[in-house]
Amino acid sequence: QVQLVESGGRLVQAGGSLRLSCAVSGRTSRNYASGWFRQAPGKQREFVASIDWSGRTTYYGNSLKGRFTISRDNAKNTVYLQMNSLKPEDTAVYYCAACYFTNYPGTEPGDYDFWGQGTQVTVSS
Repeated sequence: QVQLVESGGRLVQAGGSLRLSCAVSGRTSRNYASGWFRQAPGKQREFVASIDWSGRTTYYGNSLKGRFTISRDNAKNTVYLQMNSLKPEDTAVYYCAACYFTNYPGTEPGDYDFWGQGTQVTVSS
């Protein structure tokens, strides 16, 4: 099994920045891709960003590249999401996910095998 624990979510004013962390533990012997998704109340889960094991391949959701940056530190088994210039519409629960059986950083929830419990990000106007 693989466990993921997100942290770093909080209330922030519009225009501010946050860095989310996702600590991965358990059977992490494989080279796995990771991703971030978010879900706002009443909306479907939305792709935010993904990264392969090497960190050389990354993908971003629509309109997020340039404001959000995904990265990882494999020595620490941690994936990060740096979020800048936050907007009220970025308010959501942010989930970290691990694609354990391939190294392809997918963009769909179904591409991922393990999920964290989520961390709340609230952006006030």
